[in-house]
Amino acid sequence: MESKWKRTLSFTAIVLGFFMALLDATIVNITLPEMTRYYGGSVGEISWVVNGYNLAFAVFILTASRLADQFGRKKVFIVGLLLFTATSLFAGFASSVQWLIALRILQGLAGAIIVPTTIPLTTSIFPKEMHGAIIGIWGAISGLAAASGPTLGGILSDSLNWHWIFFINVPLGLISIVLTLRLIPESYDPTVDRRMDYAGMASITAAMSCLTYALIKASDYGWSSRPILLLFAGALIAFLAFVVAEVKGKTPMLPLALLKIKVFDAAVVTMFIVGIAIMSISFLMSFFLTRVMGMSELHAGVTISTMSLASMLTSSSAGPLSAKYGSRWFGAAGLAFMILSIYTFSSLSAESSQLSIILRLCLSGIGLGLTMSPVIASTIRNVPEEKVGISSGIVNMSRALGNVLGVALLVTVLNTHMTSQLDQAKGETSRIIAADAALSPSGKVKLAEMIGKELVAATGGSAVNQEAKPQDQVAIAAEGDSSEASKADDTNEINRIAPQIRESFLSAMEHAFHYTFRFACILVLVGIPIALLSDKKKVLT
Repeated sequence: MESKWKRTLSFTAIVLGFFMALLDATIVNITLPEMTRYYGGSVGEISWVVNGYNLAFAVFILTASRLADQFGRKKVFIVGLLLFTATSLFAGFASSVQWLIALRILQGLAGAIIVPTTIPLTTSIFPKEMHGAIIGIWGAISGLAAASGPTLGGILSDSLNWHWIFFINVPLGLISIVLTLRLIPESYDPTVDRRMDYAGMASITAAMSCLTYALIKASDYGWSSRPILLLFAGALIAFLAFVVAEVKGKTPMLPLALLKIKVFDAAVVTMFIVGIAIMSISFLMSFFLTRVMGMSELHAGVTISTMSLASMLTSSSAGPLSAKYGSRWFGAAGLAFMILSIYTFSSLSAESSQLSIILRLCLSGIGLGLTMSPVIASTIRNVPEEKVGISSGIVNMSRALGNVLGVALLVTVLNTHMTSQLDQAKGETSRIIAADAALSPSGKVKLAEMIGKELVAATGGSAVNQEAKPQDQVAIAAEGDSSEASKADDTNEINRIAPQIRESFLSAMEHAFHYTFRFACILVLVGIPIALLSDKKKVLT
């Protein structure tokens, strides 16, 4: 019994660590508008409170895994916890947005240290026959962290203030540190040379920095712009240098023998696709619910959290079942569920009911739970036991890259279709207004101003092809019209036409999202055959 309680408390320490690291990837999003008001500055600048965390997390995760295998997973985990707890405390007191961004980058580094060490620490304290069940619980709790982010962020921000989204990490971090120090045994990879692979670490850090930054900024600069192409070229050169360093080096940080395990490679690629799928759902739906359906950020966050709650339920059972029957069919079925849910999102409209949205999100959650825990469990089963640490780093890095690439592609496609659709709506409503004989010239200008406001509302204030302003178009169309209708007549006519204008822009936005959801289906579809290769075939008995 004592051993059972020790394992439970040890697992609690690990769970608290990766819970707050995963929580901080989503809890900040809902408070960005409030941070903007608090610090001032531009939306682009404040977005680096999120981007800085994601960039540092993706860049350092593989290096952190190697260091943990070399110098002790418990030691490295505690270092990550200390850094995360300290930066959370200071972030709550940050006096400027620049300091906050710097602290968030350090938080991302700490998260990159914490997350990949959790799986090897977990497998070290439980017997092998329990690994499937424990990874299922691990996946369920990671789903809870994702679900809790928007909701907890909204609650803390509303009831206290946004600073508490950082302060909440302090007690969690301290509890995790104390339990880890007291209960968790140290573990290493005994086959790893204690000498540092400086060339490998430097080259993979450079490659991931260039690639991740390029993906984050691609929608701003354009995929074919010179800065983005240079960043991609830099990433490719650095990655080739990493391969050379690993092949030629005496102490490579990445055991190339792992990449010869075909089922492991397929599992890593599957998790990359899962990263894209997660963003196709949570990222796009957050914008659809707030921009098209007019939900508050908190309402949207609570709604989307139903996906993660559904994921928790399926993940906790799919993990142990995959240990018995294999992960390949679970992974493929899960991706199929997510594709089906993403496709059904393309039929949503501003008038869709809350229940219809929740049912679609639950379908997404079922798919995510069926995929993530079994595929991660497969990576543990199919690599040498001492290589679980570095394999965890590879898998988590792959999923993080999928998240970043997914957002980059989806933003580009959504913006392209949004621009096209809104331009059509703008031209159509401008022609209707210009041809309306019941409106005076001043009334037409008022309606034209309404078009401008609808464009700003549709794009969140970003520039969407506003070179030819609708006000100018109507002013030209109305030029020479000297007749003046009464204010009452104008008001009545504006009230009659205004709903049509709003409906036109709303329909344009809906179509842009529909195209983007269907594009996302194609991206995720390629993951199904890969998932079928992500584990060894098992004979059902």
